[in-house]
Amino acid sequence: MTRFLLSIAFFAVLAITVGFLLSGRDSFDWVLALGLFAVALAGEGLRLWLRRGRARSRQSSAT
Repeated sequence: MTRFLLSIAFFAVLAITVGFLLSGRDSFDWVLALGLFAVALAGEGLRLWLRRGRARSRQSSAT
């Protein structure tokens, strides 16, 4: 779970940085930053779900 939280924190900082760099001087590009963070969150959730699924299938086949 620690790896999940660290990667989410890293991607949050990365998304905010990219949103800041690509936005204009007047406003922050929230749509871009939140969109990038949503993609990262979905990817990490998928990775966690697949990892748990493999562990569960490995546990059921071992008995």
